[in-house]
Amino acid sequence: MSATAEKIIIGIDPGTNVMGYGIIAVAGKRASLVSMGVIKLNHRDSHYLRLSRIFDGVLRLIGEHLPDEMALEAPFFGKNVQSMLKLGRAQGVAMAAALSRDIPIAEYEPRKVKMAITGNGAASKEQVQEMVRRILNIPREDLLPELDATDAVAVALCHFYERSRPTPAGGPSSWKSFIAQHPDRVK
Repeated sequence: MSATAEKIIIGIDPGTNVMGYGIIAVAGKRASLVSMGVIKLNHRDSHYLRLSRIFDGVLRLIGEHLPDEMALEAPFFGKNVQSMLKLGRAQGVAMAAALSRDIPIAEYEPRKVKMAITGNGAASKEQVQEMVRRILNIPREDLLPELDATDAVAVALCHFYERSRPTPAGGPSSWKSFIAQHPDRVK
């Protein structure tokens, strides 16, 4: 990690079989990769044991890297309700680990992450991986076979990009200030 890092962001791509994580250091307008990887969850374990492993794994990463913020990929709405429920639980357990250490959390929909990284909200996981590799100058040999790791780095980068956006001069910084500035436009 860079000694000049202003902020450490941990990105999480929640899953019930494999959970990806990516940690970036932010210094000014530049981000650099600190670490990325996956937590593999044993297929033979019960869903509850997997959730416990996610919690413990996220706490271990937090203790090791001391992130200032966490960004999670929000579950997308699929047709399989059981899969959605399990994915939501995995995300919730990762959130609980961060909250237990007072780390602020932000969520991003998969399309938003893909748009932020590739410019295409329907990009493939491989396209996301290649853009993450290029953005952070990651050597190809350092990439993992599990795309969940670069997906998690992409979530952290998306968060960095969102937080780095300047607020237009004189423009509203929130809905509350917009309403105060334009009461005639809100009914």
